[in-house]
This record gives sequence, C-alpha cells and structure tokens, in this order.
Amino acid sequence: MQDFIKAVGQVNIIHTKADGSVVDCTIPNLVVTVGKNFIASRMASAGAAVMGWIEVGTGGTAPVVGDTTLQTALYRKAITVSGGTVAGSAVTYSVTLNPGEGTGSLQEAGIFNAGAAGTMLARTTFGTIAKAAGDTVTINWTVSLI
Repeated sequence: MQDFIKAVGQVNIIHTKADGSVVDCTIPNLVVTVGKNFIASRMASAGAAVMGWIEVGTGGTAPVVGDTTLQTALYRKAITVSGGTVAGSAVTYSVTLNPGEGTGSLQEAGIFNAGAAGTMLARTTFGTIAKAAGDTVTINWTVSLI
C-alpha cells in the first residue's frame, strides 16, 4: 500500500481599482522546501510560530523549491485569521491590502510565519498587478494536503 501526501495550493487575487472596476485571477503556488519542513515540524511539535503574514513584492522570477524569501519584497501584512482557517485538509490564508498599502507593480506573493523574516510556506508569481494608491487587493490563498 502506498500513500503519498502532497502540499498544493492556489491563490485567488481580487484587484478592486479606485474606479470600482474589478480584476480577479486564480493562480497556482509552489510550497517550498522550508515550507514542507515547517509542516512536518508542526506535526511533531507546536514550537514553530503559525503562518500569519502574506507578503507581496515586485519580483517576477518564477518560484523554485529552494526559495526562502520573495525576490523583491515590498509589503507584508498580518492575515485576517492568524494561522489561517482550516477546512478538512486545507488551510486558507486571507489578507486585504487597503488603499495606501502595498502600492506598486505587484508580481509575487508569499506566506510567512513572522512579521519580518521568518519561514516561508509558499510563493507564487503572477502577471503584474498595478496597484495604485487608491486600489484594494484581496488575496485568498489556500494550501491543501492531498
């Protein structure tokens, strides 16, 4: 009998522009090696801090399993529910970047367990989101064990 566990995820990004128009996209992510190590450590002990921040950046280089940071970090914000919301074998992390937060040409995002530095669980890149000062961006990131 074989049973393999794999961590996979997807990110839904909703960009609401100041004029009220909305752009919605869903993209895959990569659970990185240090993220998989984090999952294993949490199974053995609750010693490591929970994932509680999403960071956005302007780097467009595709994620690789050895990533530990974003390529070009811009802004990090605490997620709505520290540790995420669990449903079955999936955890959803959500954050809203309000007007004035994370303004710039966003191309990447990651989930972290600290407000600065910390362990990265997953990273994704996407087509440029030109977040103007008056725009809002909501990120809903689901990581599932399948």
